[in-house]
Amino acid sequence: MRERSSIVTARYREERLRRLLSSLDDALRETDAALDARAATIDAVPAERRASAENLAMYLALRAHDLRPLQHDLHDLSLSSLGRMEGHVAATLHGVRFALRSLLGEPGAAAPPAVANTPSGDDADRRLLANADELLGPSPTGRRTRVMVTLAGDAATDPGRIDDLLRAGMDVARINLAHDDERVWSAMVANVRAAAVRNRRPCRILADLPGPKLRIGDIEPGPEVVRVRPARDAYGIVEKPAKVLFRDPNATTNAEARDIVVPLRAPLVCFAEVGDEFVVTDTRGRRRTFVVTTVDGVVCTAVTDRTAYLGTGCAVLLQRGITELATTELGRMPALPGTVAVHAGDILIVTRDDEIGRGARTTADGRIEPARIPCAMPEVFDDVLPDQRILFDDGRVAGIVLAHERDGLRVRITGVPPGGARLRTEKGINLPDTRLRAPAVTADDTARLDWAATHADMVGLSFVQHPEDVLELQQELRSRGAELGIVLKIETATAFQRLPDLLFAGLRSPRVGVMVARGDLAVEVGYARLAEVQEEILWLCEAAHVPVVWATQVLDSMARTGVPSRAEVTDAAMGVQAECVMLNKGPHIVATVAFLSGVLERMQEHHAKKHSLLRRLRIATPTRP
Repeated sequence: MRERSSIVTARYREERLRRLLSSLDDALRETDAALDARAATIDAVPAERRASAENLAMYLALRAHDLRPLQHDLHDLSLSSLGRMEGHVAATLHGVRFALRSLLGEPGAAAPPAVANTPSGDDADRRLLANADELLGPSPTGRRTRVMVTLAGDAATDPGRIDDLLRAGMDVARINLAHDDERVWSAMVANVRAAAVRNRRPCRILADLPGPKLRIGDIEPGPEVVRVRPARDAYGIVEKPAKVLFRDPNATTNAEARDIVVPLRAPLVCFAEVGDEFVVTDTRGRRRTFVVTTVDGVVCTAVTDRTAYLGTGCAVLLQRGITELATTELGRMPALPGTVAVHAGDILIVTRDDEIGRGARTTADGRIEPARIPCAMPEVFDDVLPDQRILFDDGRVAGIVLAHERDGLRVRITGVPPGGARLRTEKGINLPDTRLRAPAVTADDTARLDWAATHADMVGLSFVQHPEDVLELQQELRSRGAELGIVLKIETATAFQRLPDLLFAGLRSPRVGVMVARGDLAVEVGYARLAEVQEEILWLCEAAHVPVVWATQVLDSMARTGVPSRAEVTDAAMGVQAECVMLNKGPHIVATVAFLSGVLERMQEHHAKKHSLLRRLRIATPTRP
């Protein structure tokens, strides 16, 4: 009986092994078919990167299926469960097939075969590391993941700031070409290059192209009024009076950005002395007294311990004791930024012309005219269809497109924070369901490329959506004789869905990387899906041996306030999975760079990319034009 049981067990084991072997043979046939199907795409990739393109094609073929049952059976036999095959697909499949044949005792299974033109595990790791070195520069001692920092404007005038960032651990400097101008950018580059020499620490420069970012256009400005208020303690006692700089007409000041400067319509400051009082009747009709503390020609400083709302045209009296010296009015005060209030259920018109945005209003006959906001890139309207989503301000306000109308898109607001929201100029607009045909390389980008070609080491391609966008940028760089690296910024749902095609196009470049722009991407795909989406991006990029930049809001609170949140620290630690982590600017950026560098060094000692369950990936299925 025992002998018969052993025979049954052996027969069951053999049948199981043969089923697995058959599954591996099917998988290998799938990969061969994928290479044939994508032959033209792979042949367009230069010979030195063709193995990466082939490996990506094979990986996509496998991930178009649910491999979890196969993984379970292989794991049960203590064999490789394929969970780390991204960079070396064929070698992994052939290795497992060899192990299965060996367990079956088949002849010719004395050693695993060498697979021509496909990377082994060690070779795949070397390819990825080499590609990262070529694009991002050599990794620092003790840390494989590099740190990229977005430079603030002061990097153009404060070379010591760059020294501090390099010593803290910066490896790549990012210059956002959406801000400042060539004079400022060139000064930043000069300071980075000089600091790298001084500190004997290499630092690459990324010039980030703005791209066709969808934004809210101009909105009617708010009232011309400034609120002035003193600092009070918990009991309402004034701790520090409010300070205002009064100036005579046409006078200039050396005020700091945080100072409140109040212009006068007629000269009064020239008559003032320390101890005099400016008495202002503010916009609420309340008299507020400002005591003069210093006088500097036609500008004086005055303080008050009462809150005041100072608006254009408010009456002003200069007095000394009980003597009235002169009167005038306040000059033109800066207008508050314009806003458009929206609530759930509201109708909003998104216009395609140069009309200034405004809030909803009631006409003389009692009709309510919906609020209107302009879109700074109206050509995309031709691609938008009814029932598609439209999001504003990083997704804080959500809506549904009801219809195309003569003057724009009619949108119903479906989601806002409690109490409603206010839309402001320059806030982003996202169309996650819309296939936009806008080119990623705009006319402004082309002009900026002239500067980048001679100053930067790589360029960031914003709003990339089509392989043609990548090919166009490559052509623009070739026409300038510039062999710059290219970083593809994945920030839309369309870019994510087309990532395989974007990677094949990117592999035609001498150096290519991918930036996971998690802010915009989270808005487009939904915050609930961001974790799985960024994981899939990491998988596909590893299959193509393409380095990844983990970006957007990493340690954002620490850079702004000096103190990280617990969630931010965990998020930053996960950046060890990428080849680079990007930090945005902030007043505490030097300390943030040092903190992140330490976290990445420690995590590298503990973390390796984990075993993954390989469910079917929709992204692995070839997309149609």
